Amino acid sequence: MRRVPLLFLTVLVIATCGLVYELLAGAVASYVLGDSVTQFSLVIGLYLSAMGLGSYLSRFVDVKVARVFVEVELATALLGGASTPLLFLSFAMTDVFRVVLYGTVIVVGALVGLEIPLLLRILKDELEFKELVAKVLSLDYLGALAGSLLFAIVFVPELGLVRTSLLMGLLNGAVGLGSTWLLADRLGAAVLGLRIRAGLVCALMIVAVVFSGEITRFAEDDLYTDRIVFVRQTAYQRLVLTRGRTGTSLYIDGNLQFSSLDEYRYHEALVHPAMGAARERRNVLVLGGGDGLAVREVLKHPEVRRVVLVDLDPGMTWLARSLPPVRELNGDSLGDPRVRVVNEDAMVWLDGRYGRAAPRTGRETFDVVIADFPDPNNFSLGKLYTRRFYGLVRAAMSASGAFVVQSTSPLFARQAFWCIAETVQSAGFHVRPYHVAVPSFGEWGYVLARTEAFDVPRHLPSGLRYLEHEMLTSMFRFAADMERIPVEINRLDNQALVRYYEREWRRFQ
Repeated sequence: MRRVPLLFLTVLVIATCGLVYELLAGAVASYVLGDSVTQFSLVIGLYLSAMGLGSYLSRFVDVKVARVFVEVELATALLGGASTPLLFLSFAMTDVFRVVLYGTVIVVGALVGLEIPLLLRILKDELEFKELVAKVLSLDYLGALAGSLLFAIVFVPELGLVRTSLLMGLLNGAVGLGSTWLLADRLGAAVLGLRIRAGLVCALMIVAVVFSGEITRFAEDDLYTDRIVFVRQTAYQRLVLTRGRTGTSLYIDGNLQFSSLDEYRYHEALVHPAMGAARERRNVLVLGGGDGLAVREVLKHPEVRRVVLVDLDPGMTWLARSLPPVRELNGDSLGDPRVRVVNEDAMVWLDGRYGRAAPRTGRETFDVVIADFPDPNNFSLGKLYTRRFYGLVRAAMSASGAFVVQSTSPLFARQAFWCIAETVQSAGFHVRPYHVAVPSFGEWGYVLARTEAFDVPRHLPSGLRYLEHEMLTSMFRFAADMERIPVEINRLDNQALVRYYEREWRRFQ
């Protein structure tokens, strides 16, 4: 009976590891393929089905149950621990990523599905059946809860995906090694060989954890053309800074955020039409744009007295303030005394101040609101392009204010672009969509809006590198292949924009 508590602890550990493997596969799939809802749905469905398959296969284990359990733990340690680096490498170096992804999910899921049935059979002589089932399943679910919480709060932000995967492999290996003592009386002559194999697996995982940074860099080097000079996994996203002959580039979760070669085109076009359309330019709200590049453009207007930047990720705003290549590029804009940085979700921040339940008195309003979010390639980002969100933006604006949102490409993602325009208009705005050429992205679009009808803006500050007064009118004209088309409005409950975006950009992957 003395070993029973330790075997129950084993249940807790393997349940935690099992859930983390599942979350890792979903995270990697959404990281490299986009569309997080689809990828997580597929991974979770396949993983649970594979666990069911593993549970079914356990019925064929008639003898040497303890030995099979240890061997399953060692196999789970090897394949589960190596799963994330394996997936990254397969994406970077092969054309069969999906085959590797779903194959890994099925095999790891089947191994995890074998664990609990085998443990139940090992423990069946130690406890009464109803108590055994109740305790084992309770600990199994508790371990799943621990895995889900640790994954989001500790593992991903502090360790990163690769190190987390290897650490879970080490824990499974440790369970296998410890089980050779806990179950020594049931292993017989095989105990020594199992201990040696378990020790080798644990040693391999320890070495891999120690060199996990090099493993990650090796995998990522094939994902990026230029040399990687900075990497940080934050609680929300993976930031990678590269440098090459054309300059410095920032990637978020593998997607290009900006290139120093031509980012000024994007940011001048984003900021200055909105600043010119507003009657006042004293108070400015920037939503997203934690790299400080949009704020840099805002500060070129001498009338600006106050800028509030709301960006979810403190890791991003730290990078903008502290990393020399980015700080030089943004002109230390976030260090300007007129700028206040708020690290919150933009929708939550707006809703707390301008939503229906917010106080009606003492509200601060903004002359210009600039939304510089990543493209809506998942539902978390898609909510920032909904009618509900734009209604909150309208409540935050002064009566004569202007609003602009980057709106992906009207050429490559035509439905997505006009979906954003229609959604902004449905929130009570008059809109004027426009576009410019940004070599790193192609033909890129924006939607400019006010609560009253307005003409094409004419005001530009001095010292710009790209925009000129003569360009302003042509920016608001669209060729036949980019003209308005019928689309749905993007709402929180339908997220039509994400569907448009994924379908259109998938053609170019």
